Amino acid sequence: MFDYSNLRLKIIEVFGTYAEFAKALGKTKAYVSRYMQGHSIFSQDTILLWAKSLHIDNNEIGCYFFVPKELTNE
Repeated sequence: MFDYSNLRLKIIEVFGTYAEFAKALGKTKAYVSRYMQGHSIFSQDTILLWAKSLHIDNNEIGCYFFVPKELTNE
């Protein structure tokens, strides 16, 4: 699993809300939420579309889409 905290912050920074981001993509808020909650897996095409919409440089994609979640030993 990946941690999308940086991606969440970027969406809010650029669009203000998930709803506005979804509208810009021509999608629903539920569509964005499914990805952000890990219920949908990002394809390469989706990553590139989101990165372009969020003004994320290609060399920064990993900082938003591929940050491993910290595993805890409980």
